[in-house]
Amino acid sequence: TLTVHGLSGEVLAYNWYAGPTLSLTYLVASYIVSTGDETPGPAHTGREAVRPDGGLDIRGALPGHSGTYILQTLNRQLQTDVGYGHVQVYEILAQPVVTANNTALVERRDTLRLACSSPSPAEVRWFFNGEALPIAIRLGQSPDGRVLTRHGVRREEAGAYQCEVWNPVSVSRSEPVNLTVYYGPERVAILQDSTTRTGCTIKLDFNTSLTLWCVSQSCPEPEYVWAFNGRALKNGQDHLNITSMTAAQEGTYTCIAKNPKTLLSGSASVVVKLSAAAVVMTIVPVPARPMEGQDVTLTVQGYPKDLLVYAWYRGPASEPGRLLSQLPSGNWIAGPAHTGREVGFANCSLLVQKLNLTDAGRYTLKTVTLQGKTETLEVELQVAR
Repeated sequence: TLTVHGLSGEVLAYNWYAGPTLSLTYLVASYIVSTGDETPGPAHTGREAVRPDGGLDIRGALPGHSGTYILQTLNRQLQTDVGYGHVQVYEILAQPVVTANNTALVERRDTLRLACSSPSPAEVRWFFNGEALPIAIRLGQSPDGRVLTRHGVRREEAGAYQCEVWNPVSVSRSEPVNLTVYYGPERVAILQDSTTRTGCTIKLDFNTSLTLWCVSQSCPEPEYVWAFNGRALKNGQDHLNITSMTAAQEGTYTCIAKNPKTLLSGSASVVVKLSAAAVVMTIVPVPARPMEGQDVTLTVQGYPKDLLVYAWYRGPASEPGRLLSQLPSGNWIAGPAHTGREVGFANCSLLVQKLNLTDAGRYTLKTVTLQGKTETLEVELQVAR
């Protein structure tokens, strides 16, 4: 209801206008006080009615009823007077919708555009992860606030975006649109046992195990490729197991992380070596106490990685006549003490087949490296009946 204040004298008629001027086009209705007759004008919507006191009722007001209203009065002296008022009708707002040009973008490469759509004119606010989003320096905003633009999107801008429309009587927030920003891989590194950061070199005792983990900053999780001394390994996991460390496993291990979305890659390498303690050779009979008639292998652990030649003796190495066999540069040579039942291997181990009681006693291994270093090691073999 538009209520009139300040009427003076005896009024004969009221004319209501919905517009900026007293034009017939804007005439809503004319009302004769003495008869109560009301005549609708061109601007009448079917919802307006003039009251006897000069007020104007608008039933079921709509946003279209917003605007300037003018009341013109006529008194008995045929004089007119004019009063002005303004009405703003707000509607209950429907839920807006946020649309994105793309919800999965590549960092520093793609442009983000978010648009807030609402059927009604209203003020707009933006929210990021549930918190009010200020007009950030990097986020360009359209004059009406309904479009956000970010050239070269950043990873910190990944998350849930919502827009909210509001007026003095209503507020409505959109469903969230989740934005993913792909980046990396960055800071690729190899960790030892998933938590321990490695240096450039890892030293490992002989016959021990190690797990190398490849980590990086990347979205999504990268694809992994491992290489050993430049040769690709059949391993697509984020970790690599090295079991029973030997000299053959010494070298450079490289992890290559590849991001299938950004098409970028990064790598890290570490050198794995046997520790100083690993060069100490040991001879272990397998089985430990063989029976007469069985085979036994004198297994050598920690043999020199740069081996040139080795020789086995049935007794002390100082007596050449006790030479069983030797392996220089991969060629097997039988010695004077060879019985035909002994077989040597490239890892220096010696197999003695079909043992008899006379095979019990001392065995000596002599090794020579490429640098000319000589080492002698003895073992006592027992043969049970």
